[in-house]
Amino acid sequence: MNERTPEFKRLQYNFAAHIRDPKSNKRPDDVEDRRMAVYRELFYNNVQGFIEGGFPILRKLYTDEDWHRMVRDFFSNHECHTPYFLEISQEFLKYLEREREPQPEDPPFAYQLAHYEWVELALSVAEDEPDWEHIDPHGDLLEGQPVLSPLAWLLSYDYPVHQISPEFQPQEPSEQPTYLMVYRDSNDDVGFKELNPLTARLLSLIEEQTDKTGRQLLQQIAEEMQHPEPETIIQGGLQILAQLREEDIVLGTKK
Repeated sequence: MNERTPEFKRLQYNFAAHIRDPKSNKRPDDVEDRRMAVYRELFYNNVQGFIEGGFPILRKLYTDEDWHRMVRDFFSNHECHTPYFLEISQEFLKYLEREREPQPEDPPFAYQLAHYEWVELALSVAEDEPDWEHIDPHGDLLEGQPVLSPLAWLLSYDYPVHQISPEFQPQEPSEQPTYLMVYRDSNDDVGFKELNPLTARLLSLIEEQTDKTGRQLLQQIAEEMQHPEPETIIQGGLQILAQLREEDIVLGTKK
C-alpha cells in the first residue's frame, strides 16, 4: 500500500492481515474482538479443514500442535494464486515444496507423501479427454503405436509413499525408486497401481516416443537390459500392454 491507496482498501488489507496472522497484525480499531474472533476462526478452520481432508495420512504423522503450527504458517504467509477451495491442496503442496523451512517434526518424505495424496484429488477433477477420433481401442498393441490415457499419470518417488502410515515411516530413501501409476478409468474411478521397473519404463517410452510401435518400444527395452532373448521381453511386454488396456491406462493404438 502507498499514500494513494483508498481508505476502504486500507481497511480491507488490515482486516485480512489480522485474520491471516493475528499475532503480527493488530485488530482493526473499530471492530470488537468478539466479532473479529468469528472471522479468525471461520477462515482458519475452513482452510485447515480442506488441507486435513486432502492430506489425511500426512495429518496423522503430526501432533495437533505441530500440525496447526504448520497450517497456520501456510495460512499466514503463503500467497495463494487461486480463489477456489478445490485448489487449496495444490497451494499447500507448493508451500511444502518451495517455502517451508524443514522443521524437526517434518518427516523427510513429507513433500513426496503430500504429492501422492494430492494426485488423487487432482486426477478426480482433471478435465482431459481422450481423442477417440484418432484411437483404435482394438488396435494391435505390438504392431501399432500404443496410446496412453491422458488420465493415467506415471509417478516416481524416492520413498514408498503408498505404504507410509504412523506405523511405517522410513527415514532414508529406498535403494530403488517407487513407481506408481495413478489413473482414472472409464467409470471415473481413480485407481493406484504399483509398477515394476520394466512396466514403468514401457509406460515412460509410450509417453515420450509416440511414433514408435509397441514392438519397437519393447525391443528398445530389451536392448537397454542387454537381454539375451529379446522375444521374451516382447511377449512379456505384450501381456503387460493387454492388461494396461483392460485397466484403461493404455487406450489402444493410433489410427
